[in-house]
Amino acid sequence: MTGASVGNAGNRPSMRRRVLAFPLVAMILALIAVIGPIFAFALTMQTLPLDVFPEDVALSLVLIGATLISIVMYKIVVTRLGESPRDDLPFDVRMHDGWLGAVYAALLMSAIVGVVALLGGYAILGWGGSTSWPMLLFGAGLQAAFVEEIVARGILFRFLEEFGGSWFALAASSALFGFAHASNDNASTFSSLAISLEAGVLLGGAYMLTRDLWLPIGIHFGWNVTQGYLWDVPVSGAAVDGLVEAETRGPELISGGAFGVEASIVAIVVATAVGLWLVVLAARRGHVVRPWWVRRRLARAGEAKRP
Repeated sequence: MTGASVGNAGNRPSMRRRVLAFPLVAMILALIAVIGPIFAFALTMQTLPLDVFPEDVALSLVLIGATLISIVMYKIVVTRLGESPRDDLPFDVRMHDGWLGAVYAALLMSAIVGVVALLGGYAILGWGGSTSWPMLLFGAGLQAAFVEEIVARGILFRFLEEFGGSWFALAASSALFGFAHASNDNASTFSSLAISLEAGVLLGGAYMLTRDLWLPIGIHFGWNVTQGYLWDVPVSGAAVDGLVEAETRGPELISGGAFGVEASIVAIVVATAVGLWLVVLAARRGHVVRPWWVRRRLARAGEAKRP
């Protein structure tokens, strides 16, 4: 009896390890590890003579740099945190989900814009100047897809799920993601709620279904680039100059107004429905995680039943 007790005690993680592995502590450490270097990089870039480059080139360099930093810090730090360390951004066959997600999102956003147009809320006036392509490709596309998904799903959703379970993580991360856009141009409480529902549930459902970040990254990229470049729709409130010149018109509930179709009831209904479908598929595959305290109680009950 004494030898077995000593052996079990010796196999237990230290108090320091248990504290660092606790989901909420791991979440804070992960946020600092990813956001801190990006912030330091942005401050450093402001001190450099980037005006020697064309404005589009300088902007692209900054955006690509921030994206690479987020990936590197995720790989080095975040993959080692939590009770069950893992890499949700694997460089393997699952990367194909990124391309699939971009295609799905392009079709979804095109369908949303099409319905808004049929309802009189969107019209194409002619060809656009395409001058916003660097910001759309590298900013709203590449950087937003990687940085925001690493933070929102790779950190917030993951560790909130480890703590409070899948449903808590889906609700909390969606709300945080939506209201993180509250300071955007032309934003309102309604637009933040809209993004919480349509994008939060859609991207959270994609993460729950695949259990990696590639599908939500692809969806995020395709969603932003399609609405901004292909259809000249404001991206989360930011006006763009895309492939065509278009305008939103009529009731804001239909068109989304100056914020763009993301604040349209059409996007809320269509994208949220697709997101809920992904969540249902994830639940059917058994990808729903119980809260930390439930798992802990079940584990103790299992230990008590052992001979």
